[in-house]
Amino acid sequence: MTIFARGMLLAAFTAFSAGSASAADLTIGLGGAVSALDPHYHNVATNNMVTRHIFGRLVDQDAKQKLVPDLAESWKAIDDTTWEFKLRKGVKFHDGSDFDAKDVVATLSRVPWVPNSPSSFSIFTGQIIETKVIDAHTVQLKTATPFPLMPTFMAGFAIISDQFERAPTEDFNSGKAAIGTGPFKYAQFARGDRIELARFDGFWGPKPDWEKVTIKQITNSAARVAALLSGDVQIIDQVPTADFARLKKDKNVNVSSVVSNRVIYLSMDTNRDQTPFVTAKDGKPLEKNPLKDVRVRKAMSMAINRPAIVDRVMEGQAIAAAQFLPDGFFGTSKTLKVEKFDADGARKLMAEAGYKDGFALTIHSPNDRYLNDEKITQAVAQMFSRIGIQTKVEAIPFATYSPRATKLEFSMMLWGWGSGTGEVSSPLRSFIATYDPKKGNGPSNRGRYSNPRVDELLGQALQTVDDAAREKLLQQATETAILDVAIIPLHYNINNWATRAGFTYEPRTDESTLATGVKAKR
Repeated sequence: MTIFARGMLLAAFTAFSAGSASAADLTIGLGGAVSALDPHYHNVATNNMVTRHIFGRLVDQDAKQKLVPDLAESWKAIDDTTWEFKLRKGVKFHDGSDFDAKDVVATLSRVPWVPNSPSSFSIFTGQIIETKVIDAHTVQLKTATPFPLMPTFMAGFAIISDQFERAPTEDFNSGKAAIGTGPFKYAQFARGDRIELARFDGFWGPKPDWEKVTIKQITNSAARVAALLSGDVQIIDQVPTADFARLKKDKNVNVSSVVSNRVIYLSMDTNRDQTPFVTAKDGKPLEKNPLKDVRVRKAMSMAINRPAIVDRVMEGQAIAAAQFLPDGFFGTSKTLKVEKFDADGARKLMAEAGYKDGFALTIHSPNDRYLNDEKITQAVAQMFSRIGIQTKVEAIPFATYSPRATKLEFSMMLWGWGSGTGEVSSPLRSFIATYDPKKGNGPSNRGRYSNPRVDELLGQALQTVDDAAREKLLQQATETAILDVAIIPLHYNINNWATRAGFTYEPRTDESTLATGVKAKR
């Protein structure tokens, strides 16, 4: 063996060792928990990221959320209320069965059916009033009114085999029904620990580089970094802000970053007259729910020093938020500005609302879902206390937090939302629109905020074909909701990934960590 050849062999070993069982194995350290492998159970980023390995969609999105063909090769509007999708031929499910139009029909039937969904995918299908099969590879979707975002919405959910139209969530978790058309097959799901996937050699698209992919759920930030540095994993997401600068300088690590489509925000119970975690400071019930008063909500927003949270809690790895998406995304308002920190003004507004002496509040937060989630909530609690709101924080694992929030057990909650469609109708429809399961509106509106004017503007926007006119309506809906303090936006994340030297990852605005996006230098 020549010196050159030995050098190449050593380089290859360095690139592919680091804990992998073989050069074709990839291990990912995931910062969030995965609650299910049922692709229609819970519309949450971690679940969606994992299931995208197993299941295809009619339409996919690239790293910047530009629409690209997936199981549908093309699409077009036939008339004002009909979209036609031409399905890809020759696609196989992991069990060898053929993909065709009947699977699309079954999927559209199952999405709104899934029992006990904490956040339904019906926001993507509620506009469809009829599904018409033209032939085995042509499907038409009809709506009651024009719906220009149909292709965008078809990128929001996975297509399943028709044999699992009424399969329970547990059948997907066990692998019985986790049979998709994606680049990887189900191998194992150990809840709270890992997901193991095997390359599907019958995949219609480019052959994945990795024969085996293991996705380890490592919600502890220090443990996630340690796993990367030790070579136990080759890539981690949610790079801890405290470690960002150090990893950036480490020659054995590559870091990639992009501004996220995710806003971190506070949701409030603005619906009930009595809300469970707001009382007088002596613990006695209040006559009315102060969170229903826009002056109180405004005061709480003014009490938050967002630049301080960005600098001290997020260590610069975030951007203070004024609305639902960062500047530049379709539908964002150019007039909304980040709420200025004004504690004196907030106290004055509290007094004007009749709460000069404040009240007691408990904010609920996950402690393993979003980067620094519990620390963010603690910082907000301290800021609220300075304007007379005696604030406690109860931080719990997301697996417990999410279902309790869905049962409306809380009064104020920390949440994050990444726009799956890459534009503003996603957050507006998901957690601002009036809760209406029949229309697919407000499935993540756990504060049950309701504003008829916002609903009206959003409804008009979703029916408007002209892009400029639709964007204006979305901007108006956003401004109406934000000025009414429907939520309290805090910041937008900056997505960071870290890989071992020898590996690269193309950063994605949707936060997804996809095995197909991890490349090894060969």
